[in-house]
Amino acid sequence: MTRPVLAPTAEHPISILPTEGRVTVRVGGHVVADTTAALTLRESTYSPVQYIPRADLDEAVLEASDHTTYCPYKGDATYLSVAVPGGEREDDVIWTYEDPFEAVAQIGGHVAFYANRAEVTVEEA
Repeated sequence: MTRPVLAPTAEHPISILPTEGRVTVRVGGHVVADTTAALTLRESTYSPVQYIPRADLDEAVLEASDHTTYCPYKGDATYLSVAVPGGEREDDVIWTYEDPFEAVAQIGGHVAFYANRAEVTVEEA
């Protein structure tokens, strides 16, 4: 079965811009990401999403997941779980597009967090 590949349009816009300021992400009170190099992705009517460079993650608390999804605008997403010291765990709380479609190529090498399951803070510069 062929999956659709869609490009952003005026009816479904996608923009990606550098985030001005510092982005910190905590899971269970533990800092999982801290960066001044995040990207803000705005897609259609969805809330903005912070995409964090992988280099700015605490890799020690990450675990690969078998979960995957597909977005016709961005491509195949893989997921990561977070297991922080003290035992708190959030399964599939992070997603990433390892090989995103050309229209959103900037998010390659970045990850995003579900904002309702992780504390994502943006401190403006």
